[in-house]
Amino acid sequence: MPNKHIAYKDTNYFNSLFCDYIDNSQNIKNLYNNRPTIESFKSQIISKKASFKTENRLVLKNVLKKQYANINISKDLKETIDSIENINTFTVTTGHQLSLFTGPLYFLYKIISTINLTDELKEKYPAFNFIPIYWMASEDHDFEEIRSFNYNNENIIWNSDQKGEVGKFSTSNLKSTLDIFSKLLPKNINSEKLINLFKNSYINSNNLSEATRKLVYEIFKDYNLIIIDSNEKELKNIFSSTIKSELINNLIYKNSKDSISFLKENNYKVQVNPREINLFYLSNNYRNRIISNNNGYSTDDMLYSWTESEIIDEVNINPENFSPNVLLRPLYQESILPNLCYIGGGAEISYWLELKNCFDSIKLDFPILLNRNSVLLVRKKQFEKLHKINTKVEELFLSQDKLLTKKVKLFANQMFNFNNQINVLEQQFDTLRELSKLTDVSFLGAVNAQEKKQLKGLKNLEKRLLKANKIKHKSHLDRITTIQDDLFPNNSLQERSVNFAQFYCQFGDQFIKILKDNIHPLNNKFSIIEL
Repeated sequence: MPNKHIAYKDTNYFNSLFCDYIDNSQNIKNLYNNRPTIESFKSQIISKKASFKTENRLVLKNVLKKQYANINISKDLKETIDSIENINTFTVTTGHQLSLFTGPLYFLYKIISTINLTDELKEKYPAFNFIPIYWMASEDHDFEEIRSFNYNNENIIWNSDQKGEVGKFSTSNLKSTLDIFSKLLPKNINSEKLINLFKNSYINSNNLSEATRKLVYEIFKDYNLIIIDSNEKELKNIFSSTIKSELINNLIYKNSKDSISFLKENNYKVQVNPREINLFYLSNNYRNRIISNNNGYSTDDMLYSWTESEIIDEVNINPENFSPNVLLRPLYQESILPNLCYIGGGAEISYWLELKNCFDSIKLDFPILLNRNSVLLVRKKQFEKLHKINTKVEELFLSQDKLLTKKVKLFANQMFNFNNQINVLEQQFDTLRELSKLTDVSFLGAVNAQEKKQLKGLKNLEKRLLKANKIKHKSHLDRITTIQDDLFPNNSLQERSVNFAQFYCQFGDQFIKILKDNIHPLNNKFSIIEL
């Protein structure tokens, strides 16, 4: 059967700001520049080409060559890296944490959306070259968020007491995690491939950044995806003037104020509130926030401190020691990449929309923002079961309580239509009210009270009937909930918890091809793909 698509706002899983952005609401046009349409890329290309420095391209190329030095990459990827120096080469970027074994499915959706968009751009603008980029969040310190992945409702956990930047974490103790994972897999050739993929990526690497690069390269080696670790002195040096501006002028805090006020006034959720200084200080597995004080600057634990001149000297000498937080990182990314578009999830798009004025303040091009494709994977047998129980897959996006109530009401309406009865009752009391006006107005209160009492009685009967029907149709409802629980584990989207291994065991390498063939980044709809 053909794939299905649902509007994001109809899924009930995405915030209002994101949905309004997707729906091209005129209310928020001040928060961005170009819309995510294939035609809009023309002006984005012209603008980025004029503003991005050629010397930065050379720095970027050399850094990437260094980062890929220990990986036996294809000739095509080598040529792709070399092409960055060309003024007609541009990037499309997505970013993500270094999630263990890719983490949830949307990690793959992000990257495939990025790859597919570059393919569309090459077709539309053949005079230019477009490269998909995966930006590794190697400087992140939230190990808890990346230390596990879910396979068949089993949580595979990496136990480690390491601290600091997760990209530098040693992966030497992951063999025990692999052993646990291996025992859960079925005995087939695809499982063997998964085990070897895990082993070759993690067990045979020095740290998590290296392991993630190997893993992602292997999965997407046919598509010339470039994986970049931004934690490099040469790249931070390009960004050093903005680091100084953030320290001295509170660049993010001051320039995002108007956007954040606008969001609050229009009842949108502020995804990330800026700090006065949106930087961390890195040193020997240490990462802590930089704050300002009466004496100048310090880390918030007071382990390091500087006067203003001292911290500026530190930026000049050791820019690699300064790490942008989630709000400053977009400016860093767009400063060092010839980037046209950032592809992210609903939450990411929402905090990027806080930042346009910050970009404008340093005369940096604000990229096109595109939501990564969201996908629900439904096996053929699950579709067949849904058909048998007269349930559409779109209905499964309802909360379970609402879904079951809807189905029970359908059963109940076949026997008794309470809506009709309520309408009849209301009409009868309308007649009584008119009679009261003609005879004795004092009876109006009694009429209204009696109407309220009888309506309440009818609604109580409706509830009792619904309850009785739930018992009567329990078997039917149980089949619905079983499928919903499987497709929406923990009452959340499948893509936010299930790991790709769950499908790879069945489909092997074909799984990535299925996703690539069915993900269309510019369609702006939630996709349901039959497997």
